[in-house]
Amino acid sequence: MDELIPYIYKPHPVTGITNGKFGTWLFLASEVMLFGALFSAYIMLRLGSESWPRGYQELHVAWAAFNTVVLIFSSVTIVMSWVSLKLNQFGKFRLYMGLTILCSIVFLVVKGIEYSDKFHHEHFPWTSNFFAVYFTLTGLHALHIIGGIVVNAYLMFPGSKLWKENPEQFTGRIECAGLYWHFVDLVWIFLFPTIYLL
Repeated sequence: MDELIPYIYKPHPVTGITNGKFGTWLFLASEVMLFGALFSAYIMLRLGSESWPRGYQELHVAWAAFNTVVLIFSSVTIVMSWVSLKLNQFGKFRLYMGLTILCSIVFLVVKGIEYSDKFHHEHFPWTSNFFAVYFTLTGLHALHIIGGIVVNAYLMFPGSKLWKENPEQFTGRIECAGLYWHFVDLVWIFLFPTIYLL
């Protein structure tokens, strides 16, 4: 396989990283541009508005703060899943990856409760610019969480067969999944104060 696709396990001499990690960084760069454009649109809308509601007046800050803690914890668990593979402890990898997926589901459940509350009070994306921004940014972020759950669940169950065949390559895949997950967490760390507190 290394003859067909070089630098899967060893770093490329030019980039200093494997091809998989390089591809992941390129993908994350495109994601930065996507969220950067949305944040820029939010800033322009807010600066151009004569009155803009404070997030803490319209939203449940406590729920969002809880979700922030959940996502930060999930960043720790996904790192620990990668460390477990480095230490050749596959059982611990599954434990930590399972905790990561569980945290992701908890995040989505809390977000679903928050959305349900907004709909109950007749706050929809078309209600105002504020709620258009809120639902667009948090909704897109939630879709990224769902994508992370799908990838991590695949790596935890059917994709983990690769561990027996090629542990080094499987560990590299977990590292790339971890990079994506850290990005998703980082987006939320920017979203939380921007939307909920300011």
